[in-house]
Amino acid sequence: MMISTRGRYALRILVDLAEHRPEAYVTLRELAERQEISEKYLESIVKELVRAGILEGLRGKGGGYRLGREPEQIPVLEVLERMEGTLAPVACLGPEGKPCSRAAACRTLPLWKGLDETVRGYLGQFSIRSLMRSDEGGFDYVI
Repeated sequence: MMISTRGRYALRILVDLAEHRPEAYVTLRELAERQEISEKYLESIVKELVRAGILEGLRGKGGGYRLGREPEQIPVLEVLERMEGTLAPVACLGPEGKPCSRAAACRTLPLWKGLDETVRGYLGQFSIRSLMRSDEGGFDYVI
C-alpha cells in the first residue's frame, strides 16, 4: 500500500491547522507557504476535506479554512479513506466489494482480511490530536 501525496498532505495541513490557531480561519496561501505545498494542489485537497466536514471554509475578507471538529474527533483513518478511497488490500474487501464467488475456497482471503484488519486497527488508533507536536521529545518528524 502506498499513501499518495493527497493523503499525506491532508494530514499535514490538518495538523498544521490544529497547532496554529485552531479557532481562526487560515488562508490557503498561508497553509501552502508553511507546508511548502502548491496552492493549486492544496485547493483540491481542502475542497475534499470541506465536503467531508473535516474542515470549514469561509470566503471573503478574513476567510480561509479551519478545523470542522476538535483534533481528537478527526480520525487519521477517516482522513486517509476520504483522500485515498478504500485502503483495502483487495477489491473484495473494499466498501463496494461484491462477494466473490470463490470466497469459500479462496486460500489467500484470510491473509488479505488480516492485513486489512491490521491496517485499519493501526490507523484507527490515531487522531489529528495524536499527531500534534508534543512537549515530549520525538515528535519532530514530518509525515
